[in-house]
Amino acid sequence: MDDRGRLAQPLKPKIKQRNAASRLPQSHAWPVSSSGWRRLAWRWWHALISFQAPRGAGASAAALLLLASASYGAVKGDHVPNIVAQVQDICDATANRAGFGITEIALAGAHEVRRADMLALAGITDRSSLLFLDAAHIRARLLANPWIAEATVLKLYPSQLRIEIKERAPFALWQKDGRVALIAGDGVVLESFVPQRFAALPQVVGKGAEKAAADFLELLARHPDIARLVEASVLVAERRWNLHLKGGLEVLLPESEPARALTTLGDLARERQLLTRDIVAVDLRQADRVTVRLGDAASAARAEALKALDKDKKKKKGSEA
Repeated sequence: MDDRGRLAQPLKPKIKQRNAASRLPQSHAWPVSSSGWRRLAWRWWHALISFQAPRGAGASAAALLLLASASYGAVKGDHVPNIVAQVQDICDATANRAGFGITEIALAGAHEVRRADMLALAGITDRSSLLFLDAAHIRARLLANPWIAEATVLKLYPSQLRIEIKERAPFALWQKDGRVALIAGDGVVLESFVPQRFAALPQVVGKGAEKAAADFLELLARHPDIARLVEASVLVAERRWNLHLKGGLEVLLPESEPARALTTLGDLARERQLLTRDIVAVDLRQADRVTVRLGDAASAARAEALKALDKDKKKKKGSEA
C-alpha cells in the first residue's frame, strides 16, 4: 500500500518546480546558450576537417587558374583582337567547307562610295562566310561612313549577300577657321576638302552654319535674282545672316524676319537698281529703315556735290543781299 501511495502522490509539486524554472531571469539561461554555441562551432570545425574534395577538383582548379592567367595576359598585352580574329577565321573556314561561303555580293545605291571601300568598311574578305556574318555589325560599320545615310544588309542562304545603301547628297560648302569642307543637307561633313566637281555649291561660313544652312538657303532660293549674286552666306554669332555679294557688296539681314528683309532688298534692286550702284553695304536690320554705306568713289562724289550745293547757297544769299 505504501508503494501505491507513493505512486499516487499528486504531480503538482513537479509542475510548480517547472513553472518556477521558467520564471527564472534570462541571465540564468546564459550558460545553456553558451554551450549551444560551443556545440555549433564544434560541428562546423569537425565538418571542415573531415571534408573530402571530389576527385578532379585539383585539376579543375589548376585549369581555371591557367585560364584566368591566360585571359589576363591577353587583355594586358592587347592580344584580344588577334584572338577574336583567329577564332573568326576558324569558324569561317569551317562554314566555307560546309557550303556557306559567300559566292555573290550585290551592292545597290552606291555612287560616291566605291565598291572596294564598302567591302573594306564592312570587313568582308574572300575568307568570310555567310553563316558567321553579323548583319547588324556590318550595318553599323557602314553607317560610320558619312556618305552613307541608310544601310540594309541581307543574307540570302546559302551563299548570297546583298547590301543596299542610301547616300547623302552634297549640299553646300562650309567654311570654318579658314578651312572649307563639303557638307550634306543635315550638316554632316562628307569630305574635309572640296572635290572640284562640287566647287559651285553655295558657301556658308561660321560656327553653326552647317546646321542652319538648309533652312536659310531654302529661304534664299525664293529670291533667285539675289541668290545668283551671293558668293557666301555668313552666320553671325549663330543668330543672323550676312550676305556677301559679287562685287564686294555686303547685306546685313535681321535676326527676326529675314524673309521680309530679302523681299525689301529684291524690291529695291528692281525699282531703284540698288545692287548695281557704288555701295559697299546695305543694312536691313531695322524694320522701318534701310541704311546704305557708299563706296569710296560714290562717297567722294557725294562730298563734292554737297560742297557745290553749299557754294550755290552762299552765292544766292550774297546776291540777295
